[in-house]
Amino acid sequence: MKTVLVTAFEPFGGESVNPSWEAVKELDGCLIDGARVVARQLPCVFGGSLTTLYAQIDELCPELVFCVGQAGGRSDISVERVAINVNDARIPDNAGNQPIDTPVVEGGPAAYFATLPIKALTYGLREAGIPASVSQTAGTFVCNHVMYGLLNYLESTQNPARGGFIHIPYLPEQAANHPGAPSMGAEIVVAALERMIRLALHNPADQILGAGTTH
Repeated sequence: MKTVLVTAFEPFGGESVNPSWEAVKELDGCLIDGARVVARQLPCVFGGSLTTLYAQIDELCPELVFCVGQAGGRSDISVERVAINVNDARIPDNAGNQPIDTPVVEGGPAAYFATLPIKALTYGLREAGIPASVSQTAGTFVCNHVMYGLLNYLESTQNPARGGFIHIPYLPEQAANHPGAPSMGAEIVVAALERMIRLALHNPADQILGAGTTH
């Protein structure tokens, strides 16, 4: 049976919840088109998040790896295109680390592109009435750290799994403490993740569709 690993983060930055984990944990143990979904929480910590992620990949041998994280201020499901080899933390992580202008992987390439079918995922969500877009930046905090580390690990270990990163908005209860910030209910995010897993399983190659930006 195929396995899909879906990860999310613990709360960080003063938040009491992380919407990524609130959604992802609902998928643990689900069967989607014959694939078993395993949900795991990562610490919001530089280095430690990758140690946990790599151990789960080695244990589970997944077909797909979806890493999911909070992007407060974004209004839709953001399917990340690229991760860069830079840690540049605006705030400390949950262990008090705040690396500035350091590489995720010493000597690694400048960037990696997601190996998930990002256009198929984005358009597939839109067709289901779920707001989604391709994002051109995963930031420079732990989310980008995990995405870059994931793709580097898969390449360096010659692991055929496909992987990438998905950013999601605040939950409504979080947005209530950030006036004007957009939000998305956990049930919509769960539905989006289920659909994206299904789409990725059935789209080994991406579709050629416009999803760029002008700035």
